[in-house]
Amino acid sequence: MTAPILSLKGINKSFGPIDVLHDINIEVQAGEVLCLLGDNGAGKSTVIRILSGVHKPTSGVMAMDGVPVSFANPRSASDHGIATVHQFGGTFPLMSIGRSFFVGREPTKGIWPFKVYDRKKANEIAVKAVREFGITRIDNGDRLVGGLSGGERQALAIARAVHFGARVLILDEPTAALGVKEAAHVLRIVLEARRRGIAVIFITHQVTHALTVGDHFAVLIRGAKAADFRKGEKSREEITDLMAGGEAMAELEAEIAAFGEAG
Repeated sequence: MTAPILSLKGINKSFGPIDVLHDINIEVQAGEVLCLLGDNGAGKSTVIRILSGVHKPTSGVMAMDGVPVSFANPRSASDHGIATVHQFGGTFPLMSIGRSFFVGREPTKGIWPFKVYDRKKANEIAVKAVREFGITRIDNGDRLVGGLSGGERQALAIARAVHFGARVLILDEPTAALGVKEAAHVLRIVLEARRRGIAVIFITHQVTHALTVGDHFAVLIRGAKAADFRKGEKSREEITDLMAGGEAMAELEAEIAAFGEAG
């Protein structure tokens, strides 16, 4: 079996005297969706920041294709093929779709020193890339990003990351602020990224969404990995109970028992 495209082994993270992550072991293969589950404060955000180069782990080893790596900053993580798309897409509402797609990497035309931004080329590439992810309503790269729906902005950010060579796509709560129809489209985009052989780390606290797209699941509780399992090994109820630290089912059983006694 080939080495995982990305792995964390024995990762710990402390901020001064406060221990935030405890011995985290996670791995994801190319063409696989790893769902990182946990309630608020579980440690998901700290894992994201380590993977994206914002924080360095206090101890432990991060590796890509079996080779240890260390990220000095987010640019270093990006250079290794790791792209992070946060909840609101990382796009720019007052920019056109084409500009937002290429921000910092704009195509140009002409001869130096008279090179100028090639708006037509940028718009054509951006629209084509987004439409390949199923957003057929977008047909004009001059439209402002601010006029797009939340799901369309997520699609734009994901298409951009894939276009610029992402091998690992980290999605931070991509469906949290979306309605049912919009969330469903984002989930289809996740599956399309997986079909293209990209490793997807899908961070969420919404179990139903995770079960829709996930191949591999890890549950964090108070900075530690509480469970690691494959698709089909646990039910939605079992996962929800795990995320609550085993307390949810106990509370429900107690309520049922109390109701029975009252009857």
